[in-house]
Amino acid sequence: MALKEAVRRKLDEFRPRIARLTKEHGKVKIDEVTIEQCIGGARDIRCLVTDISYLDPQEGIRFRGKTIPETFASLPKAPGSEYPAVESFWYFLLTGEVPTQAQVDEVLADWKQRQEVPAYVFEIIRAMPRDSHPMTMLSTGIGAMQRESKFAAYYASGSFHKLNAWEYVYEDACDIVARIPVLAAFIYNLKYRGDVQRPIDPALDMGANFAQMIGQGKEYMDVARMYFILHSDHESGNVSAHTTHLVHSALSDPYLSYAAGLNGLAGPLHGRANQEVLDWTLKFQEKYLGGEEPTRELITKALWDTLNSGQVIPGYGHAVLRKTDPRYTSQREFCQKHLPGDPLFKLVSMIFEVAPGVLTEHGKTKNPWPNVDAQSGVIQWHYGVKEWDFYTVLFGVGRALGCMANLTWDRGLGYAIERPKSVTTGMLEQWAAEGGRR
Repeated sequence: MALKEAVRRKLDEFRPRIARLTKEHGKVKIDEVTIEQCIGGARDIRCLVTDISYLDPQEGIRFRGKTIPETFASLPKAPGSEYPAVESFWYFLLTGEVPTQAQVDEVLADWKQRQEVPAYVFEIIRAMPRDSHPMTMLSTGIGAMQRESKFAAYYASGSFHKLNAWEYVYEDACDIVARIPVLAAFIYNLKYRGDVQRPIDPALDMGANFAQMIGQGKEYMDVARMYFILHSDHESGNVSAHTTHLVHSALSDPYLSYAAGLNGLAGPLHGRANQEVLDWTLKFQEKYLGGEEPTRELITKALWDTLNSGQVIPGYGHAVLRKTDPRYTSQREFCQKHLPGDPLFKLVSMIFEVAPGVLTEHGKTKNPWPNVDAQSGVIQWHYGVKEWDFYTVLFGVGRALGCMANLTWDRGLGYAIERPKSVTTGMLEQWAAEGGRR
């Protein structure tokens, strides 16, 4: 396949660069570690490598060097759509090259051959209690498919060679990203639509097919395309991406690795945050508006009431970003065009206009600007996807793209098993007393 050969060519270009950096410049210091960083979750320590995306504190995310607007503008659009097909974005993530329409069509055809989820996976999920969290179902489904792993079979064959290993990771990665939206749609219909399942439409691209499988119309097809691309990758330090990379560094196959990543994504400080933001916004709407139009004066007072009561404004602030999250901006622009009169969007829009000033004056927030979670739930709610415990599953479908692209490159460049060194509290106290390690 042309995409696989393009990845092979790129890896052949990168391997000498990695070898040279390791051999000739391996001792060059690129960062230092403080006690605060050591205790505080390794925040901002430069110790991961990825060429898939980079998160700049001021500029935001770049996918393969392109901003979000540049990415959407440069990639071929899905037929009749304002957005690229996810398959187009997949080619771009893996190679860093903007695909031609013919190359996109080849990926589309390839995913059609891969997207059938084995029947036993559906049986396993159906056997779970129906009130199981949908992220538990998604992680279980991905883990159950591990028996399909081509990488695991290659390792077990006795002919394993590290220079060829990436090819089998690539095969698993393509299978996972093609199948995960089908699995997600199955879970949605199982839990919320009385297990009335819709078949795959072989004529549709991935985002459009997901939309029709959960009973949505044409406009939601662009929502799915946009959502999956925006949530695909956010460099390697976030929990889901880092966990996936960490587990795979032990040569666990991509299914086991991404099941672990999904379990991290399910946490309320990571992927589940969009659910919690929407819950807060709906309660805020009920408490402070009562059917009134949101005005600057009303929202300003309500936000101060919230902060003075000891609560936070969810969806505002980010571990790395120091500006409005470009993913928020992209979704806001969609809302301004397609649902400007939606009451919930009007509220979120007014909060966006007011909250940064309030938070700045409050003085306890490093970053007073909104992140992606402040906007994403509003769109889903507008289109009738109101089962907010499913929102993290949507995140997980998109995040598979970045994680699987990274795993392919991890193996292609032969990155080592991850094994940081630990220290004790006593050691930190001693170094603190001495003014630093000697």
